[in-house]
Amino acid sequence: MVIDIWSDVVCPFCYLGEVQLAKALEAFAHYDQVEIRTHAFELDPSSVYNPDLALDQLLADKYQMPLERAQTMHHDLEAKAADLGMHWSFAIAKPTNTFDAHRLIALARTQELDATMVQRLFQAYFSEGKLISDRTVLNELAHEVGVVGVDQLWDGDLFADEVRVDEATAQGYGVSGVPAMIFDGKYLVVGAQGVEGYSRALEQTWAEREI
Repeated sequence: MVIDIWSDVVCPFCYLGEVQLAKALEAFAHYDQVEIRTHAFELDPSSVYNPDLALDQLLADKYQMPLERAQTMHHDLEAKAADLGMHWSFAIAKPTNTFDAHRLIALARTQELDATMVQRLFQAYFSEGKLISDRTVLNELAHEVGVVGVDQLWDGDLFADEVRVDEATAQGYGVSGVPAMIFDGKYLVVGAQGVEGYSRALEQTWAEREI
């Protein structure tokens, strides 16, 4: 079974969804026959880092909601993450452009380290307050994961085309929000569905393979 996942590393629902899927896979009898393929998706390609704009305020401004509501939404998401064994802090998160992060993931994919790289970037953004558009930070994270050749990324536009192809493919599928997961090229599952939701998707997809 192949699961294609489109996500962005500053998307809280993507992080929740991928951890929920991982937990569902742990209980899936055919776990060793599942291949995960990662794909790039930018929530906001025009985003730039603004050190004077906190994530709570950014969310409130974007959706024209009271700041208190944005703070409550973030507290709720932090609680959901805690239920999955993670510690998030939206207070220290640095919303920024993710294009270079996706280029790094594309490089990691050539070394079969893309899933690990995605998880490290998630952790860096949501738990550690790292600026994941900073190329020095990206270099450090890549070296932690064991990705080689990252220094050459910034000499030109390596893997930029791969990121754009991923995004164009998502658009072709009609994907406008993430996480978006396609199970065996048949079933599109959008949003963080919870461990039970992903377990059902795994079982249903596998059952139809055996028909």
